[in-house]
Amino acid sequence: MSKVEEFEELRPLLFSIAYRLLGSVSEAEDAVQETWLRFDGSSTLPTSTKAYLSATVTRIAIDVLRSARVRREEYVGPWLPEPLLTDPYEDPARSAELADSVSMAALLLLERLSPLERAVFVLREVFGFGYDEVATAVGRSEAACRQLVVRARKHMEAGRPRFEAERKEQEELASRFFAAFRGGDVAGLQELLAADVSLVGDGGGRTPQLARAVLGAGKVAKLLAVVVAMLDRVGVTVEPRQVNGRPGALFHDRAGKVLQTLSLDVLDGRIQAIRVVSNPTKLSHLGPVADAWALHHEARTAARRARG
Repeated sequence: MSKVEEFEELRPLLFSIAYRLLGSVSEAEDAVQETWLRFDGSSTLPTSTKAYLSATVTRIAIDVLRSARVRREEYVGPWLPEPLLTDPYEDPARSAELADSVSMAALLLLERLSPLERAVFVLREVFGFGYDEVATAVGRSEAACRQLVVRARKHMEAGRPRFEAERKEQEELASRFFAAFRGGDVAGLQELLAADVSLVGDGGGRTPQLARAVLGAGKVAKLLAVVVAMLDRVGVTVEPRQVNGRPGALFHDRAGKVLQTLSLDVLDGRIQAIRVVSNPTKLSHLGPVADAWALHHEARTAARRARG
C-alpha cells in the first residue's frame, strides 16, 4: 500500500479526531492537510502509521486550539461549533461514543477543558486509544494522561444531562417541532419545549443575530413564530437534517443557498436547547452561502408593505 493509500484510508479518523478537538470543520480539514504534508515529507516509515498520524494530527490540533481560544474570547456574541452533517469515521464497536461526542452539547462541554484534557479525553474515551498511544500523542507520561482523563471525565459527566432521549423519540419530537414551526403554531411549539429551554444563535457579528440567548418556553415559542413568518416572506425553505448527530435542519434561500443550520437537544420528552448557526464562515463547507443581511432587509420591507 502506498503512502497516499495509507493516508486516505485513515483520513476519516484523522478528521474526526481533529473536529472533536477544534469544533471547526475548516480547521479540522487544515489540520489533516498539515498532517499529510508532514507524513509525506518524512523519510522514515513509522512502525504504526495509524498511531503516527493520529499523534501528529492531535499535536497540530492542540496548537491550533490554543490560539483559537484567544480568538474566541473576542468573538461577537455566543460561539457555537461549526455544524457537521456527516461524521466520516465509523466504528461499530464505539458507535455510541462517536455519536454522543459529536453533538453540539458535547462539543460545548469539551470547550470547558484545557487543550491537553480535551485531547486525552477524545483519544481515550471517544476513540479508545491505549494510554501508551495517548501519552505519545500529547507528550506526557501514561500516569499523567490517566490523571488528565479522570479530570476531564468528571467535568464532562458533571455537565451532561441525566436522561437523554432515544434516537426514535428525538426524531418524533423533531418532526412535531418542525410541523409546528412551519405553521407558526405558538401553542404547539410551547407544548414541545422544556420550561427552561434556551435558544442560542451564532452569527459572529456577520449576520442579524440575537444579542443573547432567549430563555423560557413562552418567549422562545413566540420568537420562533415571528422568525418563521419573516422567513416565509422571503421564500426561505426548511430542510430537516441530522446536524451533529441530532435532529436539526438546513435553511435555504430561493436560490438554494444555505442561510443557517438549526439543531435540537431533546431531554425528558421536551426540547431543551435550540442552537442556530448563521455565521457564513461556519457554513461555507455546506455549499454556497446566502446573504442573510439582504434577506433580512427584504423581509422587513415586505412586512412594512403588508401593514400598509
